[in-house]
Amino acid sequence: MLAVTCVAAAQSKATLDVSETLFSVIAAMNVCGYDAELQSSPPIRAEVRAELAAANKSPEAAAAEEKMCRFYHDHQQGDSAHDLAQYVSLALNLGEPPDFAPKLKEADMPPDSTYILGFVPLLKRYAAAAGLHSIWLKHQPQYLALIDEYHDSVARMISATDNYLRMPLAGYLGRSFTVYLEPMSAPGQINSRNYFQDYYYLVVSPAAVGQYMDTIRHTYLHFVLDPLIAKRATALALLKPILVPLQKAPMAEDYKLDTGLLVVECLIRAIEARTPSDPKLPAKDRQAMVQRDQEEGFVLTGYFYEQLRDFEKENTGLQDAFPDWLHNTDVDHEKKLAREIQFAPAARPEVMKASKPASQPKVVLAERELAGGNAPAAEKLAQEALAANEDPAQAYFVLARAASLSGNMQGAQEDFQKALDATKDARVAAWCHIYLGRILDLQEEREAAVAQYQAALKTGDGSPDTRSAAERGLKEPYQPPVARQQPQ
Repeated sequence: MLAVTCVAAAQSKATLDVSETLFSVIAAMNVCGYDAELQSSPPIRAEVRAELAAANKSPEAAAAEEKMCRFYHDHQQGDSAHDLAQYVSLALNLGEPPDFAPKLKEADMPPDSTYILGFVPLLKRYAAAAGLHSIWLKHQPQYLALIDEYHDSVARMISATDNYLRMPLAGYLGRSFTVYLEPMSAPGQINSRNYFQDYYYLVVSPAAVGQYMDTIRHTYLHFVLDPLIAKRATALALLKPILVPLQKAPMAEDYKLDTGLLVVECLIRAIEARTPSDPKLPAKDRQAMVQRDQEEGFVLTGYFYEQLRDFEKENTGLQDAFPDWLHNTDVDHEKKLAREIQFAPAARPEVMKASKPASQPKVVLAERELAGGNAPAAEKLAQEALAANEDPAQAYFVLARAASLSGNMQGAQEDFQKALDATKDARVAAWCHIYLGRILDLQEEREAAVAQYQAALKTGDGSPDTRSAAERGLKEPYQPPVARQQPQ
């Protein structure tokens, strides 16, 4: 892979990239009859197809092609877009040639990719017989030119988005946002994926650069904003009555069942209406965008649109403003508005598709249980994560907070220290120090507690909530809420 980071790594994990694996899988599709939009494709597609046709004249390549394409035809979907989508999912979860080894166990692969997993050994034999790697190397300069073509526009979009949201830590350790450029697929085809909540991919078949920017931005907004709901289980539960009138809305079923998904999508659509690609778009047209979104079922778009109007006049970052918006939502009012909406007969195609693996890491599930207040379940899953050697630092961090919720201060103290020793994430390190400081304050070891708060400020995590908690600890000893006897 040949990646170009769009903005400084300290600010974002956004990357433009090309992939030999994606090239190999989609080139093989072309060999087997994937001809969608061939006449309007860039010249490179026809060039590669011609070179593969020449290579297939060898008996070995022809035999490998015949077996591979028989599988391809047996597993075709109803249209070329769905065919492409499942092979993109497969390619994103395979390693580099010549092995194309799956990155995950079959049970953890996205369901659409497991349906065609048998394509992999056939592709491996065909790639070797047809010299697919040599063809890739020949066309690498053209792929690199695509990265150069897109770089400035994507970088400007990311910078403008980060500036609007005022969230300087949009990309942090352990999460990534990657835009792959792949001209072997039909022009205009875009496939967006989110795996394990941390890895966001957008596979774009190049045409006019500006044509894709709204879609790239929508996926980037998911990357930035999805984590905001991770620890809002209580607030999200209070919004569940709003889902009742949405059951007849045309949007995807997932949004009708999960308030977290609904909230984030509504927030993103509100941001898009407040900051459209055409900055001169009249207010009435922006309101029309909101109305259209609400008629599809995204009924909180109007609420967030109004919150953003005030947000633009302030200096607070969205990361700090959002919890108040969630907490202050008038559920009865929004539910009443939802009941009065005349829903559209159909919704526009989704940008972010629910294409997550069937199972997720134990440590991710542990975080979810902890966010919901289920400390015993979180502890069990975190222990299983440790046994599987899944991110020990995060597992110990979950165990420490679960012990704290259960009133086991000694266990919490030990696990916070273990997490601190294991982590390379500045935010996790900072909060380990803060929690340790609070525990020491409860033990009336003020000098040691102050040292922990000072250490938190030196980790490099500049988040407002981190700095505020550490500075508050330096100012006065920690006092737990009346109803609880453990740090929070």
